[in-house]
Amino acid sequence: MNKSVYSLVLADDVVEAIDRLAYSMNTSRSNLINQILAERVQLMTPEKRMREIFSRIEQLMDSRFQLLDQPSDAMMSIKSPLRYKYKPTIRYSIELSRDFHGKVGRLKVSFRTQSAQLISMLDGFFRLWAKLEDKYLADLFTNGVPYEISEGRFLRDFYSPSQSELSDDDIASAIGVYIQCMDSCIQLYFDNADEPEKAAREVSAVYTGYLKKGVVIL
Repeated sequence: MNKSVYSLVLADDVVEAIDRLAYSMNTSRSNLINQILAERVQLMTPEKRMREIFSRIEQLMDSRFQLLDQPSDAMMSIKSPLRYKYKPTIRYSIELSRDFHGKVGRLKVSFRTQSAQLISMLDGFFRLWAKLEDKYLADLFTNGVPYEISEGRFLRDFYSPSQSELSDDDIASAIGVYIQCMDSCIQLYFDNADEPEKAAREVSAVYTGYLKKGVVIL
């Protein structure tokens, strides 16, 4: 959606109210006015599309996931408890792109814990997950699967396959099911932490089963 500069004459009270609302929504005055006017004339803005995609993702999540306050229209955060000592939580943060062609968005997975042991275990899982993605998605990502691993954190970029236009349901399903699969695999990995080879087999089986379901890969 292209943008141009226009001049509007608005009442001071209206501008003050708009600014307060924009601040609470972590957006700019211009962007908020644009959204309000677009909704009034029934135009689809990137922000509105993002909200609809996030709403669909939320509907896909089962009871083990808890939705966190969204810092902006472009972001969504979900947390999931891990059945392990100290009861750590895993946080999944999704940031969507305004342009849904090419790069659709990014997923950041992080661990809420101060335990060096747990962070080391999670890094072990991320390396295993990355190895599976490199093995099974090499044909889709000729330049390598777009992920990054750092201490206690995993980043994964999502792309539209073959530059095709994806529907909101396609995007929501691909991201939502990916998160569900990863969360289940993290739990399996920690459940079998004392048997690393078994943990790797269990995670691999779930991951390959996920791929066989024909989920849209981003």
